[in-house]
Amino acid sequence: MISMIASATIGMFASITLAFGMLLSFTPYLMPRNECFAVTVPASGQRDPALVGLKKRYATSMVVLTVVATVVAIVAGALIVRGSEEPESGALFAGIALESAAVLVPFAASFVLMLLNRRRVIAIKEERGWVAVRRQTAAVVAEEDIPRAIPLAWSLLYIPVILGTIALGLALYPHMPDMLPMHADFSGNVDRWEPKSIGSAIGFPVVFELFMAACFAFCHWMILRSKRPSNPDSPATSALAYGLFARAQSIFLLATGILLSGGVGVLFLLSSTGFIELAQAGAAAIVLCVPVVVGSIALSLVYGQAGSRLFKRMREDGDLPVDDDVRWKLGVFYFNPDDASLFLPERFGFGWTMNLARPAAWAFILGGAAITVAFIAIVAFLV
Repeated sequence: MISMIASATIGMFASITLAFGMLLSFTPYLMPRNECFAVTVPASGQRDPALVGLKKRYATSMVVLTVVATVVAIVAGALIVRGSEEPESGALFAGIALESAAVLVPFAASFVLMLLNRRRVIAIKEERGWVAVRRQTAAVVAEEDIPRAIPLAWSLLYIPVILGTIALGLALYPHMPDMLPMHADFSGNVDRWEPKSIGSAIGFPVVFELFMAACFAFCHWMILRSKRPSNPDSPATSALAYGLFARAQSIFLLATGILLSGGVGVLFLLSSTGFIELAQAGAAAIVLCVPVVVGSIALSLVYGQAGSRLFKRMREDGDLPVDDDVRWKLGVFYFNPDDASLFLPERFGFGWTMNLARPAAWAFILGGAAITVAFIAIVAFLV
């Protein structure tokens, strides 16, 4: 059973590395058609042989790197398991270092390759003479008829999840042993125990669920408050595409938030009672991430960033109605003091980002870091 749990954990980490690496590999093909490596280009320019070649070389490089990272993740997992069984061997430290590299390197490589290709696209853009001869804006009437993210009130569903965890914890508390397992190594051996108390038995899953609910609710609120991109050439169509994208993302965010927070809470209570081993609970928690990863990739492939793939047949021409490249530092950091919007869709990647020229953005960044540190401190105190 121990080797099975370790193998499942190693396989899960490797699968997640492979899945996200492949998604990063094909990111340029999932962006809006008037953008290429975070540079504004005409939609018709996507057929330019130079841009087509850049995308292919980027994808090929990232696929090769992803395969290598996946192999490294498997090796790292094996070292971590060995290190858990033989602490004096030093394999645990080596495994953790390799695992961190396997996860982080594809993201870092994607960013570096994007910057290199961005410079080339800028040069191609200047060579082709792709410039915005005028500034165009668009307004969409009857916005109430356009799909949008589901209301934030849906986040109240986290309350019954948390209350249900408390009720289950109180019902199971009399049946829990005097010493509760709190941590297990990769081989499934429990290496930390704590005396039974309300804090150690129920406090941890409840605090975890509160923290997760707050994080997911904030992300939901960010979608609702985001600037809605609109193509002046096709304002209604682009608004509809983004509305459908935002609705799908908000529903998926709520579903995964409830799944992860409630699932981890229940698994911890079951392991504390002895129905399952702590290592099995950890492996099951990793399995809960599978629908999150699969769903994220599916949404990206179906909708594209900001709904770009919903309407592939938008009207294409050689004009640039909007060109705000100067506002995107390094292609991914938006800095525009003249824009009142605080949140807006990512330009290279998936999801949303913030306008770093707004003081509120830094308040959210620093506040989020402080809340995360406080959460870790509370959990450390409870367990």
